[in-house]
Amino acid sequence: MNCVILGGGGHARVLIECLRLSDAATPVAILDADERLWETFVDDVPVLGGDDHLAQLRADETWHFAVGLGTGPRARLFTLGCEQDWVPVGTVHPRAVVSSRANVGEGAQVFAMAVINPGAILGKNVIVNTGAIVEHDCVIGSHVHVSIGACLAGGVIVEDGAFIGAGSTIRQGIRVGAGAVVGAGAVVVKDVEPGRVMVGVPARPLR
Repeated sequence: MNCVILGGGGHARVLIECLRLSDAATPVAILDADERLWETFVDDVPVLGGDDHLAQLRADETWHFAVGLGTGPRARLFTLGCEQDWVPVGTVHPRAVVSSRANVGEGAQVFAMAVINPGAILGKNVIVNTGAIVEHDCVIGSHVHVSIGACLAGGVIVEDGAFIGAGSTIRQGIRVGAGAVVGAGAVVVKDVEPGRVMVGVPARPLR
């Protein structure tokens, strides 16, 4: 199954390797808004141009896609691909652990050494990055990025579009509001309001 990656750069490199190792899909092209990347390669996958190539590739029957950005316009790119009637491709690295009793949404990316335990629910277009832990009964909304080495204890709720920074820890039963950002290394012990940026140990709003 061939797929197009929407967005180039470092995250796309990790995604390309994961897609291949998991046999989820074969990356055949990358589209990116940055003109400096056009007619170059990310590893060995060509960057053909910007979003205007979507219709052409659709005509050529390349009907699957994956989002290759870790931050920024992930939700927009996911929506763009779906609007083309393309099918989002999810991937789970062979060295990740995903419980058979977890529910992983379409287009989710689960990278090496990540753990998703029983009862966890992941929405669409979620990243559980390298070495991150999503414990039992967590509920993760769509377009969430659980970054490298982050740890979500049991029953944590993370609403749509939130970003959980590298090495952060979220105590059991905590709710992180939509669009919130938990900074790298933060320890969250209280609920986080939507759109807040939380940093420190214990985590406090960034002023």
